Amino acid sequence: MLAALAARGAFSLADAASIRDKIETARTRQQVAAELARLMRANKFPQWLADSALDTLVASASQSLRQLSGDRFDLSHRKGEFYVIDHFDADSTRSVRTLSGGETFQASLSLALALSDQLAGLGGATKLESIFLDEGFGTLDADSLQTVADTLENLARGERMVGVITHVTALAEQIPVQYHVQRDNHTSVITRQGT
Repeated sequence: MLAALAARGAFSLADAASIRDKIETARTRQQVAAELARLMRANKFPQWLADSALDTLVASASQSLRQLSGDRFDLSHRKGEFYVIDHFDADSTRSVRTLSGGETFQASLSLALALSDQLAGLGGATKLESIFLDEGFGTLDADSLQTVADTLENLARGERMVGVITHVTALAEQIPVQYHVQRDNHTSVITRQGT
């Protein structure tokens, strides 16, 4: 009789463990279903898609920014604001608004490159192999202009052709191949300089 009770007790413990496992599995599935239902609501799903796309964009831009900044910066975001992680300042996190002109250029360029990669990815075999920059170089100080020139030189070593539209002589002088556009009353003439 004791053997029968012991066997019955062991059977009950095994049953209880099995039931607990089934309850835990059901609870996990319920949590996943509840989270999906929350995200799929009309007002949440588009936001989730946008947040996911921004996460991907920032991760890709961060890789470019780290390379362009000589391993100094990574990019991050929170609640619609962009931040840099400054590895030269004990990995401190600060707003991108605190960056210098040249650093801001690097961060902006990194985001533009990441966005162009994402857009190219949407088109299947489409590849964006060139980028043209026409952005307020005249507002940069000499150090920032040098950072921009160095950044463009490093970028040009990659797979992209980089074109710069500028009236800033200090920047133009550092670009090895230049196209000068001269207009008169009837036409424009383009001349190439450099190799």
